[in-house]
Amino acid sequence: MAQAAVLQSPSGSSKTIRLEQNREALEKDKRAEARVMFHLTVPALVIVGLLMVAPIAWLLSMSFVAPDGQLSLENYRLFFAEPVYRDMFLNTFKIAFIVTVICLLLGYPVAYLLAITPAPWSGLLMLAVLMPFWTSTLVRTFSWLIILQRNGLVNSALVGAGLVERPIPLVHNMTGTIIGMVHIMVPFLILPLYASMKAIDGNLMRAAANLGSSPAHAFARVYLPLSMPGLVAGTIMVFVMCLGFYITPALLGGGKVKMIAQRIEESLSLYATWGPAAALAVLLLLMTALCLGLSLMLVRRLTPEV
Repeated sequence: MAQAAVLQSPSGSSKTIRLEQNREALEKDKRAEARVMFHLTVPALVIVGLLMVAPIAWLLSMSFVAPDGQLSLENYRLFFAEPVYRDMFLNTFKIAFIVTVICLLLGYPVAYLLAITPAPWSGLLMLAVLMPFWTSTLVRTFSWLIILQRNGLVNSALVGAGLVERPIPLVHNMTGTIIGMVHIMVPFLILPLYASMKAIDGNLMRAAANLGSSPAHAFARVYLPLSMPGLVAGTIMVFVMCLGFYITPALLGGGKVKMIAQRIEESLSLYATWGPAAALAVLLLLMTALCLGLSLMLVRRLTPEV
């Protein structure tokens, strides 16, 4: 037995050596493939650096330039010292939150209907969802301005039906701003939510029904958790995009609804001061990055493990 073990030991060591050599060869091939892929992405990285990283770096540097041309934290100090800036940020997040909630309440049933509708009809419904993208945001905002004005279609219908005695102010306030933003942002919630719902196996709901679950219970315990990744992604996308809105609040708000983007534009057009505008833009960018980071964490946590 001892002699057999001695005879087998060289074979075992040679096998171990071959395994090590194969592992080293695979690691070498992996590093070579990574280098090739990096070289292929260099042109794209250069373009991204020139078009995105460099402007952001320039904007960050300008945020530290005081009105006298010296480097200081004066622009950031103004944000914390002046209540108007804090109120504007709070108003921006408030509007973004309200618009996101309304888009969620309107978009989830539409996405669910798209996911369960047979192919011919679902294509027509998807066409209706995508049709607003064929018109620019500016045109759609002006359309809402005409529809919601005192003599517009909505007020004329309400007065004609006897529901109100006089026209309701629906523009140049937060109501009109929210209506216009919801109309623009609903498709951005429906699309990722529809993609998530379309991947859900319909047999799971039938299996839950066979096990005794009611439709509402099966939806809450099976369908809703499986659609949560698309729901979170669409919700965060809508919220983040609402933070940078400019055209819709400027037109439908009539100067009475102030958001961060409007204040940045005013700092440049009226006062020609890059420092405060750059500081506001950097703060908005940081908050947007924070929202995106939180969304990534939520999506990873809510995505079912296979």
